[in-house]
Amino acid sequence: MRVMVIVKATEDSENPLPPNPEAMAEMGRFNQQLIAAGIMPPDTGIGLKPSSQGKRIAFDGTDRTVIDGPFPATRELVAGFWIWTVKDVDEAVAWVKRCPNPMPGPSEIEIRPLYEAEDLE
Repeated sequence: MRVMVIVKATEDSENPLPPNPEAMAEMGRFNQQLIAAGIMPPDTGIGLKPSSQGKRIAFDGTDRTVIDGPFPATRELVAGFWIWTVKDVDEAVAWVKRCPNPMPGPSEIEIRPLYEAEDLE
């Protein structure tokens, strides 16, 4: 099964400081473990720039409205993600528990299974 592992945004990710070399190296080692285990293809752990650099497009019938960031409700935003292939959600949970904290302070990571073709038949 495939899952999206979502790093939830925090005030730190929305107002980023220069990267911490030790934290970047620790996350790099974790990503290498995921790759070596066949959980994640190379170059698919993705960090996102702050929502201040993003845009949303709101749909209402045929109308489209562009909304510039930053976006409110920081806890509901995504700061980064991985796509993993795991045997089940429990395996994804076990891997996330091994993950270094992606933020300088408290943070959350969410795991969401992806729809596969057989789910839609």
